[in-house]
Order: sequence, then C-alpha cells, then structure tokens
Amino acid sequence: MADYLEVEVKFWVAEHTAVRQTLLSLHAQLTKPRVFERNLRLDTPDQQLLQKRQLLRVRQDTAVTITFKSDTITLPGSEAKVREEIEFQASDGETAVLLFQRLGYSPVQVYEKYRETFQLGDVEIVLDELPFGNFVELEGPEAAIKATAVQLGLDWECRLLTNYLALMAQLQAHHHLPFHDLTFANFANQPYAIADILP
Repeated sequence: MADYLEVEVKFWVAEHTAVRQTLLSLHAQLTKPRVFERNLRLDTPDQQLLQKRQLLRVRQDTAVTITFKSDTITLPGSEAKVREEIEFQASDGETAVLLFQRLGYSPVQVYEKYRETFQLGDVEIVLDELPFGNFVELEGPEAAIKATAVQLGLDWECRLLTNYLALMAQLQAHHHLPFHDLTFANFANQPYAIADILP
C-alpha cells in the first residue's frame, strides 16, 4: 500500500501571487500550467462511499483521470493528511462514468477549480483557485512538506487536513446554501467565501 499513499496538507491563502513569486525565486519547476478542472464525485444512491469517507472521482482537465481515495489513515507521529490514493488515466470520461453507473455509482456532486502545478525537490505544490477561495496544496514526504511550507512562508499551524468537498459541506451548512455543487456558476455574484468558516 505504501506506493499508493498520498501525504498532503493544504493552506488557505488570500491570493497566490506571493507564493508563486517565491516558487519562481526557488527555481521550482512548472510541471503543469494553470488549467481548468471539472470533477465528478460518484457514489451509490445511499452514499455508501461518503459514509465510509471514501472518494470515487472522474476528473477532466487536459486528460481524464479516475481516482479512488480511502478514508484518512492514521500514522504515528504524522501531522499531515494520509490517504490511500489509486489513480489512472482513461481515454473517455463519458464512457468511464457510464461504466461506473453500470456498477451502481452515479455522479452526485460537481466541483471545479483552476490548478497550477509546480515541483520543488520531492514536493508537488499546487495553486488551486476554487469558487470559494484560494489554496496551496503540498504533497510529498512529510519532512519535505514541512520544509517547503517554511520556504513558502506558510504557517504550519494553519494547515488544513480536510478536502474541498468537506469544506463545501461546512460552508453550505453555515450559510444554508441551496446548492451543494462547488461550481463557479453557483458562486457567481455571491458573497460566500471560505473565510466565513475558517479561523
């Protein structure tokens, strides 16, 4: 399972400019320019995966990626979020969704973002722009993640160990939002932001 473990943390930021400039000054490699992502979360009608805190996702950006994520795994001494992640690319998103529907999993939620991806040593850094706010996500060996957070001026004590859909659920409950899809259209001209629920 070790080969499939995802170790990551997120940080909410007001904007990405300072982090991007620091990455460039550190000669981080831009591995994927800014791209729009549309993600479909799939589940059974009674949300069996959600109940087990698992995720089945079909992501469309410049490619189609199928992802399964397990519930959080507790590792002694770890201060990051650790999950099993199994991921592969498919040639056709619509056909992938159709296949999952035949197996009992249908699209239940949409979430969108713009993502720009960098690599600095052993750490992948992504700058995510979501409808409700901006985030920096660090993924890699935990010691390297911590060191990179310091380099980027990110406060380790403010790290987030949750995912965007869980944050969306908190924001939806806080404001009694009439929608649960995390899309730019839903948040257009709306005052809601992730700062409403984060300290």
